Amino acid sequence: MLYPSTLISILEVVLVLVPGLLAVAYVTVAERKTMASMQRRLGPNIVGYYGLLQAFADALKLLLKEYVAPTQANMILFFLGPIITLIFSLLGWAVIPYGPGLAILDFNLSVFYMLAVSSLATYGILLAGWSANSKYAFLGSLRSTAQLISYELVLSSAILLVIMITGDLNLTIITECQRTVWFILPLLPVFIIFFIGSVAETNRAPFDLAEAESELVSGFMTEHAAVVFVFFFLAEYGSIVLICILTTILFAGGYLLFDNYNIFYIVDFIYTEFFYSEWVLHYKKLYIENFLNNFNSAYEGLLYGFNLGVKSSILIFTFIWVRASFPRIRFDQLMGFCWTVLLPILFALIILVPAVLYSFNILPHNITLF
Repeated sequence: MLYPSTLISILEVVLVLVPGLLAVAYVTVAERKTMASMQRRLGPNIVGYYGLLQAFADALKLLLKEYVAPTQANMILFFLGPIITLIFSLLGWAVIPYGPGLAILDFNLSVFYMLAVSSLATYGILLAGWSANSKYAFLGSLRSTAQLISYELVLSSAILLVIMITGDLNLTIITECQRTVWFILPLLPVFIIFFIGSVAETNRAPFDLAEAESELVSGFMTEHAAVVFVFFFLAEYGSIVLICILTTILFAGGYLLFDNYNIFYIVDFIYTEFFYSEWVLHYKKLYIENFLNNFNSAYEGLLYGFNLGVKSSILIFTFIWVRASFPRIRFDQLMGFCWTVLLPILFALIILVPAVLYSFNILPHNITLF
């Protein structure tokens, strides 16, 4: 017998994962349509209106394909690798705040949780490449592991600067600290470095060295097909959507757009300018105030989710734009760019930002030196 609390927990997980997986499906369609437009092509336009059902047709094709497994592969690890990658790419959605208190798991170590989950996903890629007993898959998994471990240091160092300003590891508190100004303005260089690290962390072009088709056939997933390939596919695009949402939370205010009081002040200003009769002005203001109070109580969560979705969609479009615009770099250039360019800049900013905060006496109270 399932208790009501267990049913509510299952319902919460379903309400988060199902829209997330649908978003992943339509991100693939958006990528193909956007890249087609940039390259003066049509893209998918046959299956469904404007090609909107193309993702489901591709999924159905992969699910119905006959699966052929390598005879010399370690079957347990061969199937366990894609499962691990998909599970840990979906676990990160648990701490995403879609509004004040609107998260499955709202606890004080959300940032540590995200870093831990993203680190563990690397093991699935490594197991999948090694267990296939293929030199192409093994080389792809080694490249991917080295790349992910290197650029996770870039991401964690950039997040450290945000933590220095907010003084907290909770993603909701980090978002609420941006009601005055989004962190993208004072931390613009950190945002650019974090975005570059995000592209490399998700194995996206021009940093898709783990899946370089011209060099490694298909990287660590060369021997995987049919259903297990769908796991890798969902994990990759799910990580893209998740890292874009995380970037929005850390640097672009998350679910915030502007306070509800500001809406009332704007409406108040409009009616003050355009209504001259006192009684009309009085009743109109009362009506608007009551409407806004009811609107806030009923649709505030939808507004927060819409704000987060629009900002994340802009970042996803930027991911697609980068893929269509830049050529792939060599693996030694990728690693050298991380260790000799990005990390020294981040270390310098880690020293500069606390010094500036301390000089203006605006360090958070829980990390104040004195």
